Amino acid sequence: MADVLQLEGLCKNFGGLVVASDVTFGLAPGDRTALIGPNGAGKTTLVNLISGALHPSSGDITLDGRSLVRLSMPARVQAGVVRTFQLNRLFRDQTVGDNVRIAVLQQKRQSLRLWQSRADRIAVEAAVDHVLGALHLEAREGRLVRTLAYGEQRLLEIALALALEPRVLLLDEPAAGVPRGESGVIMDVIASLPPSLAVLLIEHDMDLVFRFARRIVVLASGAILTIGTPDEVAADDRVKQLYFGRDGHVSQSSQIS
Repeated sequence: MADVLQLEGLCKNFGGLVVASDVTFGLAPGDRTALIGPNGAGKTTLVNLISGALHPSSGDITLDGRSLVRLSMPARVQAGVVRTFQLNRLFRDQTVGDNVRIAVLQQKRQSLRLWQSRADRIAVEAAVDHVLGALHLEAREGRLVRTLAYGEQRLLEIALALALEPRVLLLDEPAAGVPRGESGVIMDVIASLPPSLAVLLIEHDMDLVFRFARRIVVLASGAILTIGTPDEVAADDRVKQLYFGRDGHVSQSSQIS
């Protein structure tokens, strides 16, 4: 299947500091890819480049063959590239339903309309109900966001991203700060995302990475060290030395920052 998103020779320099070097890989519809690497490997920089928070020094980012590098972050969202953040960004004094409603209106480009037809209102509410159902948040629709448990807030952030109808979803440590007992719920929801959606996950918890990913991209010093299946990455001697210690042992509590 052809890639929906393609990175080609992507580089980013800050003066003499190279933070992304010749990064090339693609995401096809339905991909479940994890992006891992030690602190300073360039994971967040790469996601910033894809989402439009940063512009590359060279190289290209294309969606269905259309270059995105000159597009702003909002324009990339409209094109179908949506990102969540390590720290959630929610309207904490609004209800869960209103948070999702705002995202749906943004996607439908109705957020500035003072009047809506009955058909438009029905379509918006149907979209809100669908997204809340997909994230198992129906019972929380009337709750203020600030009253939710932190894990539920992370689910809501994913709900907002889905409300924007992405084709490519960039998940930035969705389980960060969530108690381990609750992180499994988040990963179960992520595993049930639409099968046509391409997902790129940044995550430091290797248990979650190996549970989620069908493919892993390993970054080191801004460049790709290797790309492969979880089994291939776990068996790679360079990865073993860099992340798991010289004996290459991968424990269930292994963490990659």
